[in-house]
Amino acid sequence: MQLNHRRFTDRYPLRVTIVVVLLTLVALALVASGVLATTIMRGYLVDRVDEQLQQASMPLQRNPLDRPMGPGDGRRRPLPSVFVVQFNDSEGQASGGPFRAQLVEGEAPLPDLPTLNLNQVRALDGHPFNVDAVSGGASWRVLAVPLSDGSGSVMVAQSLHDMSRTLQRLVGVQAAAGVILLVLLAGVGTFVVRRSLRGLEDVEHTAVAIAGGDLSRRVPQRDPRTEVGRLSLALNQMLGQIETAFAQRTASEFAARRSEDAARRSEEAARQSEERMRRFVADASHELRTPLTSIRGFAELTRQRGDSGDADTMRRIEDEAKRMGLLVDDLLLLARLDQQRPLRMEPVDLLPIAADALHNAQAVQPERNISLKILPDSEAPVVEGDETRLRQVLGNLISNALHHTPMDAPILVSVGTRDAEAVLEVSDSGPGLSDDQKARVFERFYRADSARTRSTGGSGLGLSIVAALVAAHRGRVTVTDAKPHGATFTVLLPLNP
Repeated sequence: MQLNHRRFTDRYPLRVTIVVVLLTLVALALVASGVLATTIMRGYLVDRVDEQLQQASMPLQRNPLDRPMGPGDGRRRPLPSVFVVQFNDSEGQASGGPFRAQLVEGEAPLPDLPTLNLNQVRALDGHPFNVDAVSGGASWRVLAVPLSDGSGSVMVAQSLHDMSRTLQRLVGVQAAAGVILLVLLAGVGTFVVRRSLRGLEDVEHTAVAIAGGDLSRRVPQRDPRTEVGRLSLALNQMLGQIETAFAQRTASEFAARRSEDAARRSEEAARQSEERMRRFVADASHELRTPLTSIRGFAELTRQRGDSGDADTMRRIEDEAKRMGLLVDDLLLLARLDQQRPLRMEPVDLLPIAADALHNAQAVQPERNISLKILPDSEAPVVEGDETRLRQVLGNLISNALHHTPMDAPILVSVGTRDAEAVLEVSDSGPGLSDDQKARVFERFYRADSARTRSTGGSGLGLSIVAALVAAHRGRVTVTDAKPHGATFTVLLPLNP
């Protein structure tokens, strides 16, 4: 399976790749060291808090009667300012507290102390744990230990607010230092890498010059003790050998190659010309055979009857002669177009041509539904062209639609401008064309339906003449499927400036 993307190293220059990889590795190292340092610092601070909780709980555990009181009660021993203490009975219900010192009163919400009976406290085995504050804020570290007389337990809590602020400052300092280090490293790395790869740029410029034909270019010499210097020396030696060999081969092969190429082109042109002539003669002979056979037959019939005045026979002979004359005219026109003879070019408005072609078609087949449409948002479709030949283009397209569609199939002729081009379209609602027919419809003597076309007098040259005339006007003609069925022939011509 072919990948739709390339690797990073294939999309960017080597200097960028080296600097990016270096910065990425350093950034990963900084992140890893920062995470490690923060983890170690947090563990250290938590251990300090646990040690302080142990020291604060020991006198309360041994002498529960000497309970500290809250602010304003001078009868008991004062509570250290950083702790909150709560005494519980054996079922875990608070029997005193929580007590808090005056110095921290109102500074932070009280901890949400859990209800732990005596057995649960003993199961903790003196291991502190974290709890949330009552109404949000920093967490609290709590130590629950049983009282020495077994009547209950005491919980000592200390806020982790200071520890969190310390860790945040540490992370901020690490991030700022990391960013500064990366910026400095990016600048220094870019300078060093650019300076180190300057020799490769010289190699690149030399290779481009040699590819352009300058075989005398050489890579500037550098210190041969470096990799770039050794590469430059090896390349210069190789380039010298290549230049010498190329000069020798060029001197001996240039004349022979020119002669061989000229002979090959002449032979190919002659072969193509002979093939085109053979195909053209065969097709033209095939087309001329039918009217000539008809004329010969009618003449023989007249001779046998001995009546030279048979009007019907003479009319048929005249019709076949006209048909043969039209075929010869078409062949002569194609021959002139193949010779690229100049046309009479002048400004021509396509709208009157379309209207006249519509009237002519309706005169030939008045029962057919043929309509004219002006494309929306169109300017005046004026082109530089030969009016007679442009009339022939549209006439051939409409005649093709009349001959190859049923009598009840409507035909639409559209004229206007689109994207700075003049547009002529002839759409029908007939059976349409297959993909193979659309690919060959502009070939000379090609018929989508040979039997039907011969019966209607077509020679297979009408659309070939259309394509040749449109090309002579620097335009193009296409055929597409019409909706819901049928075919649309579109002629696009450059507007008159």
